[in-house]
Amino acid sequence: MNIRAVIVEDSRLARNELKELIKLHDDLELVGEAANVDDGVELIEKESPDLLFLDINMPEKDGFDLLELLDEVPITIFNTAYDEYAIKSFEYNALDYLLKPVSNKRFDMALEKVREKMSHRSNESAATTKLTKQSQIFIKDGESCWLVKISDISMFEIVGNYTRVFFDDKKPMLYKSLNQVEEKLPDDSFFRANRQQIVNTDYIENVVPWFNGKLKLTMKNGEEVEVSRRQSYIFKDKMSL
Repeated sequence: MNIRAVIVEDSRLARNELKELIKLHDDLELVGEAANVDDGVELIEKESPDLLFLDINMPEKDGFDLLELLDEVPITIFNTAYDEYAIKSFEYNALDYLLKPVSNKRFDMALEKVREKMSHRSNESAATTKLTKQSQIFIKDGESCWLVKISDISMFEIVGNYTRVFFDDKKPMLYKSLNQVEEKLPDDSFFRANRQQIVNTDYIENVVPWFNGKLKLTMKNGEEVEVSRRQSYIFKDKMSL
């Protein structure tokens, strides 16, 4: 298993220390580094790394701001000189929290957690059975129930820890996360537009250029969806001849 990692850290010394630790592990590959949040977001969107070593205190925007800007968040290990953010870091689903300076032993322990998590994800992915357009899913929201064909669903959208399902004129809640839903959807007809929404490409009525290289989709039911910059590039490639 090869683990592709990036570092987002404003201190050159701290970046160099992490790079020396990374060199000690044959299965860990550093694919890029950035000194601030904006460059970090661009790097992560370009490289799609498995692992992110992230500082918290950086100029203008901090590490938490960076995570909120991403559509897909890599496995994250915070690397900071302060222990006051430890609880908040785990609210952002960080895998680990390293205090500078990081010892070889502590780094090894964190990396072992990464290996276990990636192995677990790989096993889950192998066990996941994909739905087809003709598959049906059962949805119960309150006292109402539906058996809905996948091809009749125009969009899925995050609402807290759950997912809203759009079909016909209905918008019931599905008590699964959007990531859980995405794993089972057919790739040929569903597309992750941004962190909050997955759209059925058969229901896209119109596509227009939007700000900063983004796209805006208008769905057949009138809903408008803004595609993130990274996903806009992928959408253009996927939908082109």
